[in-house]
Amino acid sequence: MPPTEALCSLRWNAERQVVEIIDQTLLPHGLHWCELQSLESYCHAISTMQVRGAPLIGITAAFGLAQALALNPTMEHLQRASAALLATRPTAVNLRWALEAVTAAVHDLEPPNRAAAALAAAQLLRTRDIANCARIGEHGLLLLRAIKPAGPLNIMTHCNAGWLATVQWGTALAPIYKAHAAGIPVHVWVSETRPRNQGMHLTAWELQRAGVPCTLVADNSCGQLLRRGAVDCVLVGSDRTAANGDVCNKIGTYLKALAARANGVPFYAALPESTIDWRCASGDDIPIEERTESEVLAVTGVDARGQRQELVLAGSGARAHNPAFDITPAALVTALVTEYGSFEASAEGLARLRSQMSSSSPM
Repeated sequence: MPPTEALCSLRWNAERQVVEIIDQTLLPHGLHWCELQSLESYCHAISTMQVRGAPLIGITAAFGLAQALALNPTMEHLQRASAALLATRPTAVNLRWALEAVTAAVHDLEPPNRAAAALAAAQLLRTRDIANCARIGEHGLLLLRAIKPAGPLNIMTHCNAGWLATVQWGTALAPIYKAHAAGIPVHVWVSETRPRNQGMHLTAWELQRAGVPCTLVADNSCGQLLRRGAVDCVLVGSDRTAANGDVCNKIGTYLKALAARANGVPFYAALPESTIDWRCASGDDIPIEERTESEVLAVTGVDARGQRQELVLAGSGARAHNPAFDITPAALVTALVTEYGSFEASAEGLARLRSQMSSSSPM
């Protein structure tokens, strides 16, 4: 089934005045909700990847800033809280975008009115995210129908760009959910996405809950699948897209784009307009988050008793390089799928998107 309000990654509990999130570090072996209220809890949730995915990071931070203002509505405190949230993950541009949106909503207000306005702004961002992702799904569905009008479709994806990365629907998975709901036979090749295995832990879990047929594959096998014609298109998300169409996404995306191009397979990136960094001229200007070596050197799972265990994979003294993201040049991207439609991955294509934004609401 497609995502519903019962299948969302973040909700506001008005009675308790807290945000409730799924702790994604515990998936797929356990579905646990936890509460966020203090600024420290929000920063911890983002930095430890209890919440992740560019749109969801932004919305989580927006609620965090609103709750910080509920404790202290001064602009000085807002600036300190915003800086703390912004420092949690450097790559996803939605984080900055959401904090700026909340700041703009309260900037001209008297202190007693700021907390309520900030909370309303955060709730509006959440509502718009749901609507925008549903529209991304509809526009992406048009592309999928064009590849094979009646299916069956074999789609490859990387990392997680489903409703766990947004509030509902997701970005790259939204067209897949829409196709499945329309009765189009869809099968998804889910790459494990080392080192955190977010494809294995999150995307496969999502698709299985929705009843979408999927198969997990080792990252290193994706090129062979593309070469032997087992993939009709590659569909990924984006953590930041530059103004020239370069796409920053989870590490390993670039290799899939290269293999797709070499084998004549369309490669699409699905993202809301808020993921486009209009101030960023190219992917070379995007900061790439470097994460801890332990994510490469060890692995976490559950044993036969269902107990979580961390196992060391590498020999004593081994070192690891662990960039969280890579850049896929615009020339390798067939199209960018947004809530406004699909556009060429280029400065000209994004200029057309911006023109449409100024003249109409999302279609």
